[in-house]
Amino acid sequence: MKYKITHTTSYTYESPVRVCHNLVMLTPRSDAHVRLHSHRLRVTPKPQSLHQRQDFFGNLLHAFSIEENHRQLKVSSISRVRVLNRSITPAEQTPPWERVVNHVADAIDSQWLEASAYLFDSRRIQRSSVFADYALQDFTPGRPILLCARELIARLHREFSYDTTATFVNTLPHETFAIKRGVCQDFAQVAISCFRSIGLAARYVSGYLRTIPPAGQERLIGADQSHAWISLYCGADTGWVDLDPTNNCICAKDHIPIAWGRDYQDVVPVRGVFLGGGQHTLAVSVDVLPIA
Repeated sequence: MKYKITHTTSYTYESPVRVCHNLVMLTPRSDAHVRLHSHRLRVTPKPQSLHQRQDFFGNLLHAFSIEENHRQLKVSSISRVRVLNRSITPAEQTPPWERVVNHVADAIDSQWLEASAYLFDSRRIQRSSVFADYALQDFTPGRPILLCARELIARLHREFSYDTTATFVNTLPHETFAIKRGVCQDFAQVAISCFRSIGLAARYVSGYLRTIPPAGQERLIGADQSHAWISLYCGADTGWVDLDPTNNCICAKDHIPIAWGRDYQDVVPVRGVFLGGGQHTLAVSVDVLPIA
């Protein structure tokens, strides 16, 4: 599947901003399942400086500065990608989850070093017995890791309600767990908390999800959304498997990753500081267009 992705973020200020410095993480990642054919970043007004680099996790960052008065900032990311079929080991054939835990902990897994970056507490995710107890209802002794993970994701999907008014961008996993409501960011961070609390490596993935309109209705331009899911390390033979708690599925050709890290804090799409401006309004438009 090929896509053209347009992601536009606009800030409008009540008074002039004199200077701003920003970090943007909006370039889709290239990996075994995704091929990035092109990417352009357009910033208005034109920055005085603009450069790019990779962060610790291999995500592409753009940094720019604007040093002139402006009342509006517009950042547009235009990408063309190709998403390939994912070959995933059948869940019943994946190794017992305890073996994955032990091989990474004992540094005998061939990818133990990469996996270790996603084992421990991070700024937004803290391991706890509450999350471990919840996960162990599905992760019983000797069972295949991906089979257990699918059951845990399905239970989260059943027991948690999607509610855009229940949480905020800074809501922490234990708060979401208490109210059993939230959005994709919240569900991903709760799932990661569960996995890490029993010794498994899991990372937070931000990206895009192609949405398909109801039968008989036209596709709305700009109505797609940024999305979040998780990637679980399932051992050297199976590798990383992406799971979407919000939609209770293994990620396939409708999921396009931008960045991954330990939690949402590592993959914020647009962040920065500015001088002046007063109150401001934010508008975001995302369009994921399948192309021939």
